[in-house]
Amino acid sequence: MAPARFWRIRVVARDVGGGFGMKGNVYPEEAIVVWAARRVGRPVKWIPSRSEALLGDYQGRDQHVNAELVLDADGKFLALRWTGSHNVGAYIEGAGAIPILFSLKLASTVYDIPAVAVTSSLVFTNTAPTVPYRGAGRPEAVYIMERLVDRAAREMRIDPAELRKKNLIRPDTYPYETRTGWIYDTGNYAAALAKCQALADWDGYAARRAQSEAAGKYRGRSITYYVDNTGVFNERMELRFDPSGELTILAGTLSHGQGHETTYAQMVADWLGVPEDKIHLAQADTDEVAIGRGTYASRSMMIGGSALRAAADEVIERGKRIAAHFMEADTADIAFADGAFTIAGTDRSMPIIQVAQMSFIPVGLPSELGVGLQGAGAFSPDVPTFPNGCHICELEIDPETGEVALDRYTVVDDIGTVINPLLAKGQIQGGVAQGAGQALIEDVVYDHDSGQLLTGSLLDYGIPRADIVPAITVDFSPVPSTTNPLGAKGVGEGGTVASTPTVMNAILDALAPLGVTDVPMPATAERIWRAMRELTRG
Repeated sequence: MAPARFWRIRVVARDVGGGFGMKGNVYPEEAIVVWAARRVGRPVKWIPSRSEALLGDYQGRDQHVNAELVLDADGKFLALRWTGSHNVGAYIEGAGAIPILFSLKLASTVYDIPAVAVTSSLVFTNTAPTVPYRGAGRPEAVYIMERLVDRAAREMRIDPAELRKKNLIRPDTYPYETRTGWIYDTGNYAAALAKCQALADWDGYAARRAQSEAAGKYRGRSITYYVDNTGVFNERMELRFDPSGELTILAGTLSHGQGHETTYAQMVADWLGVPEDKIHLAQADTDEVAIGRGTYASRSMMIGGSALRAAADEVIERGKRIAAHFMEADTADIAFADGAFTIAGTDRSMPIIQVAQMSFIPVGLPSELGVGLQGAGAFSPDVPTFPNGCHICELEIDPETGEVALDRYTVVDDIGTVINPLLAKGQIQGGVAQGAGQALIEDVVYDHDSGQLLTGSLLDYGIPRADIVPAITVDFSPVPSTTNPLGAKGVGEGGTVASTPTVMNAILDALAPLGVTDVPMPATAERIWRAMRELTRG
């Protein structure tokens, strides 16, 4: 029997420019590249063309749903029911079933609904496989629910914000178990909704609408409240001082635009008192990082950050033993604060950087203390966190062309503890742009007869650009999570989860005076123009 052959493989990921779910699986070409390099004994590079990527890359968001919401005469939600079909493409790839599962589990979103019955079926087609894409089922659930709520508000002549307030889960009911089995840990939806209304100048809308009408434009607005579930799997992080006293974070997560090199350094600087310019981040290299789960499902701060907190705690405990040795004191008498180890009740202290440097001395350290100052930490969540928030959009539609101009967009999010407001706002704004792109222009189109992909280049496939996205105002209404030591909730996907229904509902609000009740998504200028003309001809 021939001996087994093993390959030593090193994986290094540089600035990959976002993941969004599409890059979370192994593609066949990647395996072929490894095989080919082994076969020819030389480096092999694979660079797909844009058309090849649009044809072969995994895609997202393809559901057809029939939905019903039952209300009493006062607008109280009584029951939700929907059935759907979810296109998984030619075969299920990786986590391809996750979007359908999460759309079912999160069906009732932020509302207290006594009866919920939701079902969906996987459907195989000749298209590319669909996988989790920024939000992974949560955008689908929120889209269905928020379209229903706006439709109900219009038919019952109830203010859409008031209808939502009437049915939101109350803060005094947490932990709240949904009819589909999620347990929401914390939240105050009504507070975030009220703050978003104030920030968006909700009461000043009538005057802005009159101005739009005077300019010959239709103006619409919408308000959405969403909830997301974030954080899966365990994670491990390490902290290592070097002999110079500088500190390296070995992260199991992967920053591909989130700014972990900033937020992790901020956190460690706060916990350990090490200057941020002496803190470095190592990630995404299997020769440096022993294990890591990566970044997806908005997990990095909640899970990676909590593991980093555990690593910092271990550094402190180990540092106490080393400092006690050098200061000739009992470890139990050593306290740590403001970046220094101090003998309790005295003014004798050693900065942590000095302790780290002395932990590398070649002689004089007891063997049980080892060499160097480092710590490793892990965190495994028992349940996910549930970030949530309110989005308000105002837009104008040109009645001659159907073109949509997003005019104002406001977000107030509850992401628990906010570590870095600037970076958090950036992620929310980027998410809003992606969700707006889905609402307005993004569409994978196949020829119905031949199966040929018709949107095989960026000349044919629309992506959101700076000129279609307005200034996005973002603020926070945090309620810390109880599921992790940081109190953090995920932030990376919420903008996308909420923005698609927010934009679509604002379009339908603008067109409501014409009698338009639905526009297929994406609501391109042509589709809006046709919807207006069909009613005009009727």
